[in-house]
Amino acid sequence: MFDNVVDTLTLEDIVPVVVDTVLRTNRLITTALLRAKRFRAATQDFPIKFQKGTPVVSFIGMQALPTAFTDTRVLLKFIPTFTTGNIALAGTDMMANSVPQKVLDLVEVESISRAQDLADSLGTMAYTIGPSTNLNSLKTLVDDGSNAPTIGGLSRSTYTTLQSTLINNNTISLYGMRTLYNDIVDAGVVPTRTYTDFGTWQLYESLLQPQEQIWKQVNIVPNFQGYTGFDGLMFAGLEIVPDRKCPAGFLYMLNEDYLSWYGLDSKIASFPLAEKIEVASKLFTGNQYNEISNLGFWWTGFIHTTQQFAFNSFLLLAGNLITDNPRRHGVQSVITQA
Repeated sequence: MFDNVVDTLTLEDIVPVVVDTVLRTNRLITTALLRAKRFRAATQDFPIKFQKGTPVVSFIGMQALPTAFTDTRVLLKFIPTFTTGNIALAGTDMMANSVPQKVLDLVEVESISRAQDLADSLGTMAYTIGPSTNLNSLKTLVDDGSNAPTIGGLSRSTYTTLQSTLINNNTISLYGMRTLYNDIVDAGVVPTRTYTDFGTWQLYESLLQPQEQIWKQVNIVPNFQGYTGFDGLMFAGLEIVPDRKCPAGFLYMLNEDYLSWYGLDSKIASFPLAEKIEVASKLFTGNQYNEISNLGFWWTGFIHTTQQFAFNSFLLLAGNLITDNPRRHGVQSVITQA
């Protein structure tokens, strides 16, 4: 810092962008929100086939043929959840910011900041079991009944085809990855993406390093400078996505054709000032959200408090993370080594 000789004669300069040093990678939920589908009723229902019908038989001549009927379908039923974060500002702060020398608009910056906080918190919820009011998480959707005995109102022990593949093995290996993949796949119905934490991503990378070294020794000209490491990993055509929100030691192999965010995207009639709010903004740098457009967040508009010169408002997201075919997903957990 300079002394009064400089400070009394020189203006300070504020860079017109906020550098985010808090929020980190949040891949699963932001991908799902960008591909959102709509709730079309108070519940989103999926008819599923849970067993084969009356047995098929061969016959000859005048043998009796089957006449029985077997019920093979039932409804998976999901409800929307409601998540909110508030924006509270003192009226005096808003007035002090409304001057010719302001660099950034307080209301705009705080609104975008809180919207990004909401998106970040949703990412945490998507991997953890929380209160019943929380959105569905992978811990409950990708499960065999150990964490969530029911899904969509149906018992996994009764309807066993609603069970996902769970493998508890502290060692990640190519053989283990293939085992998980094979338990999920049927013909062209295959997993589309894998999400894991950065530590497990690094362990998987170590499995591929020997192959990389062999390729270099065979294909690269002599005297090349040493380099190694990958900026992207795949398995059987699947992108292996590192996500800061994924718990350590978990690797989720998902078919995202059967995993979607369903949004309840209806205008909040009780709040005439309600409007959609963007998460992306050039006012912030240092996080992933500049790559993301509207995630379906509503803002209620400011509500004047009764005993203070202050204003409160709410950011709202209504919907849920839903799978209509849990058996097309799997997870390996407790991974600590390769």
